Amino acid sequence: MRFQNRKVVVTGGTGALGAAVVELLVQEGAEVWVPVHGRKGAPVAGPGKVEFVEGVDLSDEAAVSAFYQKAGPLWASIHTAGGFSMSPIAETSKADFQKMFDSNALTAFLCCREAVKQIRAAGIGGRIVNVTAKPALHPVEGMTAYSVSKAAVLSLTLSLAEELSRESIWVNAVVPSIMDTPQNRASFPSKTDFSQWPSVADVAATLLFLASVDNRVTRGAAVPVYGKS
Repeated sequence: MRFQNRKVVVTGGTGALGAAVVELLVQEGAEVWVPVHGRKGAPVAGPGKVEFVEGVDLSDEAAVSAFYQKAGPLWASIHTAGGFSMSPIAETSKADFQKMFDSNALTAFLCCREAVKQIRAAGIGGRIVNVTAKPALHPVEGMTAYSVSKAAVLSLTLSLAEELSRESIWVNAVVPSIMDTPQNRASFPSKTDFSQWPSVADVAATLLFLASVDNRVTRGAAVPVYGKS
């Protein structure tokens, strides 16, 4: 019950990874706030509770600010929202690049900024955890726009870890490789060894540790969650 009586925001909380994070947080007694834009949230059983707030576009500055103000003082904010696409550089348009940057870097920036305000309002320090991606560290052919956007998330994480350390607000990121989700399985040949991929449950557990009171000293980390992939 590391999160009992603690309020936590989870962006992307209706996606595969985000839903796993929400479920674990509720099991540990958290009050979880999830901004929703499109996919509906499902009830989660446990000693904690979930508040889904619909109609929140995380690339809209005013919408993000209003959501965090509604959530109020926080202990932590975990940012799993984002997008993915790939194409050779010669076939990547300005709109393609902008979409990746907005989906990943801009949403993380806006949510981090508003989370800082609400964590400060609580007055006890707190935690912010972002999600970057392995291609941001180890380039992959055809993923330039995606990799750049996720590298920006990593840079944001490292910058904020320094800026906020004196306030006991630890900022970290996890760095997944491809995760074992139904959508990802459907994108690969059936002969692929999916056991090599990290499960969303295991990645979620790492996120929870970084966001918890058990994390007493780790900040500015980019934690690989690759499994064997």
